[in-house]
Amino acid sequence: MKTSSFGYLVKEGGRSLWVNRLMSTAAIGVLAACLILVGAAGLFAANVSSIVSFFEDENEIVVFLEDGIDQKGVDDASLKIRMMDNVSQAAFVSNEQALEEQMEKYGEYAWLLEEYEGEENMLPHSFRVKVKDLEKLDETAQGLMDMEEIQEVRVPTEVAHTLLGIRRVVTWCGISIVAILLAVSLIIIANTIKITVFNRRKEISIMKYVGATDPFIKLPFVVEGLLLGLISALLAYLVVWGGYIYVMEWAGTVDSAWLQELYQYFIPFERVYKGLLASFCAIGVGVGSFGSMVFVGKYLKV
Repeated sequence: MKTSSFGYLVKEGGRSLWVNRLMSTAAIGVLAACLILVGAAGLFAANVSSIVSFFEDENEIVVFLEDGIDQKGVDDASLKIRMMDNVSQAAFVSNEQALEEQMEKYGEYAWLLEEYEGEENMLPHSFRVKVKDLEKLDETAQGLMDMEEIQEVRVPTEVAHTLLGIRRVVTWCGISIVAILLAVSLIIIANTIKITVFNRRKEISIMKYVGATDPFIKLPFVVEGLLLGLISALLAYLVVWGGYIYVMEWAGTVDSAWLQELYQYFIPFERVYKGLLASFCAIGVGVGSFGSMVFVGKYLKV
C-alpha cells in the first residue's frame, strides 16, 4: 500500500470519528468501561490465584511411618516419596523433632512431656509432603497409603477442595464476564459502523461510480474501528492503573490484621503493567477492527 493511500485511510478513519463524535464517544466509553471491568476482573483473579497458591504451598500431607522402622526403611520411604510425580517437597521429621515441636506448643507446660523423651518417645517418624497440583491430591495420598513403610496418611482434603473451588469459581466468573463484555463491545462497534455507513451513503455511491474498489471503500471503516479500540484501550489502562495503585496503597495502610496478612501476597502493578497494557491494546484493537470488518460487510452493500 502506498504511503498516500495509507495516509488517506487514517485521515478518513479519524474524520469519521469526528463527524460521528457523539456515537464514537459512546462507543469509546462503553468499550473502555468493558475493558476496565475486564482488567479489574483479571487483576482480582490474579490476586486470588496468588493468595490461593500461597495456601496451597502451606497445605501438607503428613505421612506417619511404621512403628519401629529402621534407618533403611526410612531411606526407602524417602526415596519412594520423592520419586512420586506430584510431590514437590518431602521433609523428614524424626520422632525427637516431633516431640520438641509438641513441647514448644505446650509452652510453660512442656514439662508434662519430658517423661516421653529418649527411649520413651512413642511418636512415629514422619514426612511432611507438599504436592505440585492440588487436583491430584487424592491420587497422591492413595499412592502414599500403598507404601508398606507407611502407617497412616493425613490429608487436608476439605481445605484442598475449598481452595480448588474458589479457584474454579473465580476462573469461570472471569471468563463469563470477559465474554459478555466483549459481546457488548461488538454490538456498540456494529452500531457505530452502521451509523457511519448511513451518513456517508451518498459519498460511497459516488466513489463506486468513479471506480473505487470495495477494499478501498471498506478500509476507512476498519481504521475507524481500530482507532476506537486503541483509544478505548489506552483510556481503560490509565483508569485501571490509577485505581489499582489506589487500592494497593489503601490495602497497605488499612488497620486490619487479616488484610495485612494477605497484602504481602498481592501482585505489585510493576509485575503486570506490561502484560496488562499489551492485553488492553490487543483486545481493544482486535474488537474494534474485527467488529468493523464483520459488520461493514453487512451494512455496506458494495
